[in-house]
This record gives sequence, structure tokens and C-alpha cells, in this order.
Amino acid sequence: MIELVIAQRRKDLGGFEVGRVLPYAPRRMVGPFVFFDHMGPAQFAPGIPKTVDVRPHPHIGLSTVTYLFEGEIMHRDSVGSAQPIRPGELNWMTSGRGITHSERFERARLEGGPLHGIQAWVALPEKDEETDPAFHHYGAAALPTFEEGGAWGRLIAGESAGLSAPVRTHSPMFYVHWVLQAGASASVPAEYPERALYVAQGEIDVAGQRFAAGQMIVLTPGDAVTFRAETPATVMALGGEPLGPRFIEWNFVHSSKERIEQAKADWRAGRMKLPDLDNEEWIPLPDPSPPPNPMS
Repeated sequence: MIELVIAQRRKDLGGFEVGRVLPYAPRRMVGPFVFFDHMGPAQFAPGIPKTVDVRPHPHIGLSTVTYLFEGEIMHRDSVGSAQPIRPGELNWMTSGRGITHSERFERARLEGGPLHGIQAWVALPEKDEETDPAFHHYGAAALPTFEEGGAWGRLIAGESAGLSAPVRTHSPMFYVHWVLQAGASASVPAEYPERALYVAQGEIDVAGQRFAAGQMIVLTPGDAVTFRAETPATVMALGGEPLGPRFIEWNFVHSSKERIEQAKADWRAGRMKLPDLDNEEWIPLPDPSPPPNPMS
């Protein structure tokens, strides 16, 4: 029932911490999910410096999936989008052949406040890796919810348990936000070959083993899996059909290493358009390129 347990690796970004979960050397992906970062929880004081912001930077070959429990992030990109994201909402940005964007904490800079959420990257199938870039925002009311026996869930993307989210995805997948009272149970259906649970808050029991916040439980293929909240808990359930291996370097994901090298050259040479409403600065390509950046 349990294939692997991955503990987050905490990293200080100079204003708040994130916990990196994916990629992980023994398990690079879960379904199409190739990157998974737990942002915060953090509490900002008013007047935080602009160095906390994530300046414009590029992506290819993936969709970024940003979902918040608390706080607000302002998104701007090179297809003309300018969209704040708030708790329970979804920002889904498909980079395809190339997009640039920034993420700024403008409300927190003015007012202070919390930040807590998840940023994931979903790899695109090979046939869609060079698709047109696009951005879509979904309000909380647009995403299906369900509730039973002390367990409340929101289907963020994909299909699960007979429900379908309105989010346009490129491969079969599911992504669910669960909030459980102590003693409540929920299940992960058997319909996808790769599945995982991530404990964002609290503690849960899976197959008689107890897991705490910051742990991802990768499940074996097969039967539906039930998990139980030992304390009040927030859990993300995710997975889908595998896409095959991907190269990941800095902010680029692709099935072709040569295509990543081309993207790096394009960014160095200034051939990738900056966000329309945030084009005064950008993040230079590190050399040599480090592992993928959180909040990117």
C-alpha cells in the first residue's frame, strides 16, 4: 500500500521558507507532478523588502499550479495576465514553448499577513510540450467541493471519484485539497496508477502508520486507499498517469535535454518576452544551472 515516504527538505528563500518534496532522487515524479513545494507557513510583517518577490523568469514544457491556504500572491506573465491568487483559488499557467512570469507579495508588503500554500509543476505530454503558452485563473466557487463525516474536499484539477474540475489539463490526473476533523477518514480512488498523499498540516494514519506534516506518502498501484486524521489535518492528494522521464534544469522541464539547452540560450540572449506589466527586471540564468527554484 505504501511504496515510499518522502520528507520535505526545508529551504530559506530569504523571507520565508519552503519545503521541497519533488523532485526526489528515488522518485522523480508522481503521475505528471514533477515538482512540489510547500510554501510557508509564514507570517509577513508590513514593509517586507522587494527582495522577497520572485522576479520575472522563464519556463518551458510544464504547467505551474499555484494553490493557497492563506495569503495572496500577485501573478503577472508574458501573455498579458495580471491576477492575484487568494485562498481556495487556482492559478494554472501552461508554459508550453515558453512563458515568463513574476510572483510578488504586494498586499503583504502593504498590510503584512500570512503565506501558506502549495506550488506544483505538472509536466506536459510530449505532444504538448511546445503548445502555445496560456494562463487561467479559477475562483474557489468554480472548483467542485464535497463533504461527508467530518471530511471536506475540493477537487483542484483533473477527475476523481466521479467529479471533474473545469481546469484544462493535458493528461489524466487528479489533485484534491482535503480538510479533515480528528477521527475523520477519506480515500484515494484506485483509478490512477501513480498516487500520493502530502500532509500539509496535522497527522494522519495510512495502513496503520502515522504520518506528520511535511511528509509525502507515495502509494503503490492497486486498490483504493483510506486515510484517517489523527488530529485536525490538511492533506493534498495527487497523481495520475505517468508521462515518462523528464529533464528538469532550473525552471525548465522537457523530454529533450537539447530543448532545455536552447531555452537557456534564449533566456541568456534576451529572446524570451518579459511580462507585459512587469518588465523592468528579471532573474538571470545561473551558471552553472542549479536545481529547480522554489516559487518559480
